[in-house]
Formats: sequence, structure tokens, C-alpha cells
Amino acid sequence: MADELAQLVIHSGVVPGIGLAADIDAAHCDGRPSAVAVRDGRIIAIGDEDLLRLAGPETTVIDARGGAILPGLNDGHLHFSASAMIRHAHLSVATAANWTEVAKLLDTAKPDASGWVRAASWDEVRLGSVDSELLLAANSRWPVVAFDTTGHQLLVNAVGLKILGLEHIDEPVPGGVIGRLADGSPSGLFGDAAMQLVNDGLPSFTEDQLRTAFIKHQQELHSLGITSLTEPGLGPGGRTLMAASCGTQSLEILADLAHEGLLSLRLNCLLLFSGTGGESLEAVRTGLAGDLPTIAKGIDPLRLRIAGVKVFADGIPRSGTSWFHDEYQLPCGHGHGALVLRGNSDAEKVAEFRQIISEIEAAGLQAGVHVTGDAATEALIEAVEQLDVEAGPRGNRHYIIHGAFRDPELLDRVQRAGMGYSTNPKIRAEAGTLIRRLLGPDRFTMQQPLATAALRGVAASLASDAPVTNPDWRNSIISAVTRDTSAGPGADDSERISLAQALAMMTQTPAWQDHAEQDKGSIKVGQVADFCILRDPLSTDIQQLAQNPTTHTIVNGDVVYRLNSLN
Repeated sequence: MADELAQLVIHSGVVPGIGLAADIDAAHCDGRPSAVAVRDGRIIAIGDEDLLRLAGPETTVIDARGGAILPGLNDGHLHFSASAMIRHAHLSVATAANWTEVAKLLDTAKPDASGWVRAASWDEVRLGSVDSELLLAANSRWPVVAFDTTGHQLLVNAVGLKILGLEHIDEPVPGGVIGRLADGSPSGLFGDAAMQLVNDGLPSFTEDQLRTAFIKHQQELHSLGITSLTEPGLGPGGRTLMAASCGTQSLEILADLAHEGLLSLRLNCLLLFSGTGGESLEAVRTGLAGDLPTIAKGIDPLRLRIAGVKVFADGIPRSGTSWFHDEYQLPCGHGHGALVLRGNSDAEKVAEFRQIISEIEAAGLQAGVHVTGDAATEALIEAVEQLDVEAGPRGNRHYIIHGAFRDPELLDRVQRAGMGYSTNPKIRAEAGTLIRRLLGPDRFTMQQPLATAALRGVAASLASDAPVTNPDWRNSIISAVTRDTSAGPGADDSERISLAQALAMMTQTPAWQDHAEQDKGSIKVGQVADFCILRDPLSTDIQQLAQNPTTHTIVNGDVVYRLNSLN
């Protein structure tokens, strides 16, 4: 009889309907299952209170108290290492109302053990254009580096520039931006590929700093109901990213944590060989021939998996490095932007792009490609379509990260090519005013066409892009459902999606992106027992989701988080 008892029974809850079909009502409770039973880390039954018959003396029994029982949330684009270090090893300047307040915070800050003041979370959307002279003069005693919210820009004060030997740099960086003062000297602002000039000179974090922050952040994510994520870029190019903490050492530590049984999150990782600019076929080929693709050997792939390769094809709109067919709306001197890949012309860069994607395909890996301009997005689609012409589809599920579409018909091509689409509605919500001003109303309206993607069968997923935005998945869901942005309300926006669709885009389609839809992403018999239990049932008022906290998070049938207020 003991062999037939459950490891875990959750009862008295509501298992909502979740899916990409527009007519599913996730907030409808009548007739929905109220209980699930688990054995050996897998779901064995879904039903009603009768499942309590499977509970024995050793069974964990959770009373959901009427709350929603969701599949574990899967953030398909969350910079875990950077998010952990931004939270636990940097001074936040997010509360500053203007650049003067930022400078005051930096001026009084104390350095860490490395001798540097490390700060983060300044945002031009909120603060306006960088006051370079003010920031250069901040803190005359210690070197300062401050990363912005996007991870594509950083600031260094005058002391830091001198230590790094960058106070007189005059050579441009392909795929990067170096801010200049009126006299042509560096302003301390470095963007995209130029960030590597700074990050390469920063003292590395210690293994203990990284491990401690990772374990803390893992628990923070579990407190939100997150059980899976994609870490989109670790490896030799990772030091160019935010917090300079996404290098090979971070991947090695995650593998160690998995071997030690301390990694309770399920992680898919993309390898990053060249950072935010200057990616080349040579770098990808060299990286794939090394040891990193096999670093997770011997680890359960449902726990830690090397999924593929991250490629930065262009930059971001606010720095003028996204590649568009049409020029930027503002007369800001950016023109169309450009690809940030190796090459001296658009044609050379597109050719390099296709070879890079072909190399990743040949390795049997997935390409997760950062494209934020519509020309860059179309170039990626064409590169993947070319693979089908050359060798036929292999099902590696290459996917668009962020994306921009000047024609909704492109989504049909995405679907036919077997590609995925991962995007970030909270970024659009927060930066709406700026993006609309940069791109104009038509291109802004076409950003993140989620309803069209769902209608056309594209495997679209929502993600936070933390630490660019808060990793709380509820923010992403609300932004996708309402389409409200800083530019105005989205009540009449045709690209709004339903709550059921949004939930599917943070559970089911990210599981597809992970090549794991047979194992996770849904509450079905046979799937892994990963759950997020909310305090309340889902409401037809989407704004109520923000006040509906996670009470339990369960991974593989084990409770990894329980709200403190519960008995």
C-alpha cells in the first residue's frame, strides 16, 4: 500500500485553464480540478478532494485554501548571474530622482573589498540624458562604475577612467559607443561592445561572492513561484554584460551547485563567446570546440542544461544601435543603426550572421539571438530559413530575443521556420514614452505583437530580462494583458492577450523553448511536479494579480518556498 501513496498532495485549490487559445478563461473556477497528487517528483493524478485518499503518514499535504495552483513559472530570459550580483554586490541608485541625486549617492559611497564603488540601476528613461560632467566628478576618492538598467550602458568616473587607462582613448569600438565631451575626451559613458573596455579592467568577483549571491537569489526567485529559467549568456563574452559577472566562472559555479545538490532551480544556459558586440564566426567556432558545451555533463538536463549559444546581433534603440529598415524618428544621428557583428558593411555582417547561425545549427545547438530592430529581426529569420534550404529543419528551435516586426506576415515565416519568440512586455511598458519618441507611433504599436503571434501559432514567451526589470513574473503578465505603457493606456490595443495566454507564455511555451514540453510547463499526469500556489484564485481584474502572492513553490515535489505567514 505504501508504494501507492503520494509523496505530495495539494488540495482545496483551483487548477486554472492555461493555453494560447484566445477563448480560455483562466479565472473561471467552476468545474476546474482542485487537487493534484505527486509521487517520485512527477504528477500522478489531477482531480478533486478525493485525492486525499492517496495521503499517508509520510505524505506532504498542502491546503491551497482556495488559491490558484499553477505550473512552476519559467522565465525564459533572466540573467541570473547578473541579477544576483546587481542585487547583492552593487549600490542601487534606482531611488534617485535626478542625476544630481545619483552623483550624491556615488559621492558618499564606500568601495567594496576590491577598492571599487560598484553601482547599478540608473535609467535614462526616468532621469533623462546622462549628465556626463556631473558623473565624471562624482567621488574623487574612489573609482566608480555604475551600470544602467538595460545592461547595455555603464558610467565610469574620472578616477576609474585613469585607473583603467581610458581617460585618453580615441579609437572607436566596432559595435560599441563611447560617449564624448565637447573637447572629444571620453565622458565616462560606454555602451554595448565598448563596455568590454571597462569590464575587462574591473576586479573579478570572488567565488564565495558569486556562490553566496546565487543561493540568495535562487531563494528570492522561488519566493515568486519561479522554478525554471533561461540564463541567456554565460561564458568568455559574459564579462561585457551588466555587473561583469556573467563569465565562465559563473557557469562553473552553477555546475558545482548542481553537483552538490544545491541548485533547486531548473536552468537552461546559453553560451556567450563575444559579448554585446563584435561576434564572429571564428569566435563561435572556437568556443564550440572548447570545453564549455560539455560543462553540464553528468548533470540531469532538467536541472542544468547547455541549451545553445547567445548571439548579440544588434544593440538597443535608446543607444541607436538597433538595426532598422527605416531611420530613427528623432534626428539623433543614428540613421538606421546597424548589426554589431564583425564586418565592414551591412552585406558583410549579414553574411557573417548566416555563417554563425549555420555553425550553431551544425553543432546541434539552439541559437538565442538578441535582435531589437526590424531589419536585424528579418535578417535572423532569413538566416534560419536558409538552414532549411541547405539541410532541412533539424528542430533546434532557434529563437528571437526581443524582436521587432515591420510586417505581421513575418510571424508566419517565424512559425514555418520552427522558431520561437521571447520578449519582454515590462520593458515596453516602462520605456514606452522613450521608444515611441525614438521610433514613431507606427513602429511602437507594432512592438511585441503577442496576440498576432498567438493567432499564427508562434511559440511566443514572456520574460523579465532581469535585472533590466524586476523578475516578478506578475509584472510581465499584467503588462502583456493590459498593454499599458508610460506612453499611455493600452485598452484599445489589438495586441492585448488574455490572462490564460499570458500564463501559457510563462509556462508552456518557455518549456517548448527548453525542449522540455513533455516534462514541464503544464499540470498534466507524468509532468514534473513543479508548482506555484497563489494565495487567491485568479481574478478577472488583472490588476489584482499584483496583490496575489505566492504561498508555496514546489520543485520536483519538494517544497522550496513557503510563505512565512502560513502555519
